Amino acid sequence: MTAHVSVLLKEVIELLDPKRGEIMIDGTAGGGGHARELAKIAGPEGRLLIVDWDKKAVEKLKDEFKNQKNLLIVHGNYADLPEIMEKYDFFKSDGLLLDLGFSSDQLEGSGQGFSFRSDEPLIMTYDEKMQPLSDFLKKASIEELAEIINIYGEERYAKKIAEAIFRNKHQISTSRQLAEIIRQATPKSYEYGRIHPATRTFQAFRIYLNKELENLEKVLGSLEKILKIGGRVVVISFHSLEDRIVKNSFRKLAKAGRLKILTKKPITASLEEIKKNPRSRSAKLRAAIIF
Repeated sequence: MTAHVSVLLKEVIELLDPKRGEIMIDGTAGGGGHARELAKIAGPEGRLLIVDWDKKAVEKLKDEFKNQKNLLIVHGNYADLPEIMEKYDFFKSDGLLLDLGFSSDQLEGSGQGFSFRSDEPLIMTYDEKMQPLSDFLKKASIEELAEIINIYGEERYAKKIAEAIFRNKHQISTSRQLAEIIRQATPKSYEYGRIHPATRTFQAFRIYLNKELENLEKVLGSLEKILKIGGRVVVISFHSLEDRIVKNSFRKLAKAGRLKILTKKPITASLEEIKKNPRSRSAKLRAAIIF
């Protein structure tokens, strides 16, 4: 298993501009890289709310930070931040970070089937109450599958992949089985490209099942409930649909005079960072400050 590396850490700290004693929120803690840096800067006088939808990630972080009393670590969805803050008497913050990517541990060791490189039950959801992907595939039509893969994965072979999944839907119960069906449905040349043939389809199902785009829209619509006047928000996205939502939400709030955009264009990883961490190549960071 590869070690988790925080994406755009230097840029996050520069734009979030945390200071000792401030109140900060990491709404997508994952492997905890950004949270560690924020906790260090805030110091014992500050407060840090750490939220993640992944129970295993939360348990690891609770164990790591068990002796730090100024940290509140919660298992939950960042879309529900206003409710989480109210429940735990956590005041409006000076900064909010949302890193929409996934740590290596989350992808490859989750036991939920998020990674096409593993052989795990095909669940692909964080909430145990949600319908697992294996069940969804059995009920979905070819048209539904193709639409999801095309829209959320921006996959050019969406129709071929959907047809192959539909033909084999009763035989698919693990991530490896699904990945192999996708591989066989795509041209040979696709295997030798920059990414695995199953990458975009797995991403599409994860985004769709977990309502990731809806959650992002919801939290961006709640920024004024989460941040103080002068509070900063930094969002790192890894998908063009996510980045578009962030860009449009910021522009809408800026036009209404409620927010100032700090990044005219999204910030991307340097060549040096991409060499060290190839996953950072698709990262786009946008930042803003609440008026």
